Amino acid sequence: MGAAGSKLEKALGDQFPEGERYFGFENFGNTCYCNSVLQALYFCVPFREQLLEYYTSNKSVADSEENLMTCLADLFSQISSQKKKTGVIAPKRFVQRLKKQNELFRSYMHQDAHEFLNYLLNEVVDILEKEAKATTKPERETSSSSSPEKIANGPKAPQANGVHKEPVVTWVHNIFQGILTNETRCLRCETVTARDETFLDLSLDIEQNSSITSCLKNFSSTETLHAEDKFFCDKCCSLQEAQKRMKIKKPPHILVIHLKRFKYMEQLGRYKKLSYRVVFPLELKLSNTVEPYTDVEYSLFAVVVHVGSGPNHGHYVSLVKSHNHWLFFDDENVEMIEESAVQTFFGSSQEYSSNTDHGYILFYESLGPTTK
Repeated sequence: MGAAGSKLEKALGDQFPEGERYFGFENFGNTCYCNSVLQALYFCVPFREQLLEYYTSNKSVADSEENLMTCLADLFSQISSQKKKTGVIAPKRFVQRLKKQNELFRSYMHQDAHEFLNYLLNEVVDILEKEAKATTKPERETSSSSSPEKIANGPKAPQANGVHKEPVVTWVHNIFQGILTNETRCLRCETVTARDETFLDLSLDIEQNSSITSCLKNFSSTETLHAEDKFFCDKCCSLQEAQKRMKIKKPPHILVIHLKRFKYMEQLGRYKKLSYRVVFPLELKLSNTVEPYTDVEYSLFAVVVHVGSGPNHGHYVSLVKSHNHWLFFDDENVEMIEESAVQTFFGSSQEYSSNTDHGYILFYESLGPTTK
């Protein structure tokens, strides 16, 4: 890797960003799903900064109690504190912890990068919530229950689903969480019922020769509920025909979009990979939003790519934008690529194509404020 590392340093020359590190990850037998997602998260600057801050303030605790988050923080700290600018790091401790904790990732089978990202973010949220509750419990016991302000900047009313009476808002929520609103309009009395739900990423259905913008439009298209799908209207006190649509009520700071490339085919009795060409722009304008968040703009900074023709085999790589340069991470190998090369990962316009490198998870950062 020394040669490849020095090649990258030569390619960047004087433009090598100060204090930045570009390290490939060793593959421990089909762990590319993990490596590609970790690279995208490392170059998600707000996530990296928060995790390194957590590592610094919890160094003494980390030794005594290891979990997936301390292993991830330790890995990010190892990368950022390297003396060399480029090289290879073995994320062994993190992978061992992941396999120990979740049997889904224990085998050497091909794993799904999106499942892993979901699991990892939810696991970090769980750890942060437990720690927040552990530190606020003594305060809550000493002070009487008459102080609703204690809830960590979360809603003061219990959520509709009743899962968390006192939601803890962690820094993962502040970075990735958005709010969707599901609006249902009764066609008899015109009453609109809105139900909010949070998301850490958006999973979009895809079509051949489409774009992220058209996929988002479809996601928010109006659906008519009739026949056996009628909606129970509280005002009419009966089942009624209704129109339903989903909109983004609060866009996240970091928008993660998962393209549903793996589809279950009833007639085949198995999953099939959709190699459809879906254009993802470098700059994205969200239009399916609610006031005051109209036309929020985002910039693409990472893409997790699935390489291969089927869902049960293949490989994952990632493309990352760092300090205005695009880099290609393929396990141990890191190289510079032209911005124009990103479009080669849109997908294939014909069903059977030799190009099997398709964008699977997209990471966009908001260019403006997402808190109003």
